[in-house]
Amino acid sequence: MDTQYFKSFADINVKQIAPGYHSKLIHTGTNTLNFIDVDKGAIVKPHQHIHEQMSFVLEGEFELTIDGEAQILDAGTFAIIPSNVVHSGRAITNCKLLDVFSPVREDYKNL
Repeated sequence: MDTQYFKSFADINVKQIAPGYHSKLIHTGTNTLNFIDVDKGAIVKPHQHIHEQMSFVLEGEFELTIDGEAQILDAGTFAIIPSNVVHSGRAITNCKLLDVFSPVREDYKNL
């Protein structure tokens, strides 16, 4: 089903972006979408980047810390992380996440 407009999610290769973070990445002209399966207990250390990021928990619970403020997110909540703000995370349970970045994550294109 690979056409100009329609794609198959099953055709996207899984990339490990950090230990315990298994990603399927989709890049458009202006955004990167990162669908992530996260292993329980997996951690992303504090970091920052130029990209604005929206983080959604699709399944499970994930603790996200933004600029020193921690919140446990579940399927009913999301976060907006401004450009260059320090953030980190920890999977409380096995999780399915969606992160949306703008502009495109060129570094993820090269994985």
